[in-house]
Amino acid sequence: MKKFLTLLLAVAMVTSVGAKKPAKQEQPEGYKFTDKILIPTTPVKNQHRSGTCWCYSTVSFLENELLKQGYGEIHLSEMFIVRHAYKEKARKYIRMHGFLNFAEGGASHDVIEMIDKYGVVPQEIYAGFNYGTDKADFHELSPVLKNYLDGVLAGSAHGRELTTAWERGFDAILDAYFGELPETFTWNGKEYTPKSFAESLPLTMSDYIDITSFTHHPFYSKFIIELPDNWIWGEVYNLPLNEMTQVVDYALENGYSVAWGTDVSEKGFSRTKSIGIVPDVNLDGMTGTESARWGNLTKAEKEAMLYKFEAPVKELEINQEMRQEAFDNFLTTDDHGMVIMGTAVDQAGNNYYKVQNSWDINNPYKGFWYFSKPFFEYKTTSITINKNALPEEIQKKLGLK
Repeated sequence: MKKFLTLLLAVAMVTSVGAKKPAKQEQPEGYKFTDKILIPTTPVKNQHRSGTCWCYSTVSFLENELLKQGYGEIHLSEMFIVRHAYKEKARKYIRMHGFLNFAEGGASHDVIEMIDKYGVVPQEIYAGFNYGTDKADFHELSPVLKNYLDGVLAGSAHGRELTTAWERGFDAILDAYFGELPETFTWNGKEYTPKSFAESLPLTMSDYIDITSFTHHPFYSKFIIELPDNWIWGEVYNLPLNEMTQVVDYALENGYSVAWGTDVSEKGFSRTKSIGIVPDVNLDGMTGTESARWGNLTKAEKEAMLYKFEAPVKELEINQEMRQEAFDNFLTTDDHGMVIMGTAVDQAGNNYYKVQNSWDINNPYKGFWYFSKPFFEYKTTSITINKNALPEEIQKKLGLK
């Protein structure tokens, strides 16, 4: 028995020594970016639970403009602007008998127009979080405002006149949620009104224009862009795709950032990786085995391979027709605003824009994201830019010079 146990032990030892360790799985390379141009920016903000990216992004863009002017770092109040936009939107909603998109969304030109009309204040003067949180949270506010206005409209049905109270009632709700607006305030030892403070900043609101690129309106003209969030009916200049991209590249090369309206509902947009791409599969470029293997995959399997973000992939070459088709078929929508503030390349030499987001800093790049040029070309709804950042020949084409 003792000999038998000894033999078993010897066999076990030999087996253990001879057994091969499982091969170590190689980790995906992922995307590796090298920044090229970086425009100085103010710190990344957090829009939290509010659909006000249009305001956060444009305010950050204007803060960057102030940095460029040598003004120094400042955080302007987003909620001061949002509150005024809500009031203007409410008036138009009532005038349109409710046939207007009354929601949290908006666009960059809303910020420009609100500052031009009402001024602006620093964040320290008006945070606008008067409902028990230190971050924006509109889960209750939005339906309250919308239901109030619908009640006003219901009360004026069948030819009955609006009362003189509805605007005061709406203001009371805004006061309750945002806080009362400051008529005057002291900043760095000097007293201001919101208007005089805006006028003290080295910013001229008429310098900021919106640009897009679509074929359903003539190039080098202006038109009211047909987007649900364009409640203010703001106009954009229309450029060919290559010139819209040229404008962004030229601006970045000359130290200007760009406010960017885009669509992030695409599968090529990854929240976890903080990357936006437009993958392409060119079957002609595959070997016979690769092509056959791809052809045997299900749709779900193909998409899983395309959107793993394990390494740079070939992307679609975007043209004017593709942009237009996506817009016409509601595949490109106006669902997010950010700030383009730099350029970068990945390890394969592909070009990207580095973008400042307003979703806090809890992502791989501390609040910044990387979007490929094809993504920008395909999914841009519009950009807002300082007209002085445009190439001279494009300024002339648009009649700006």
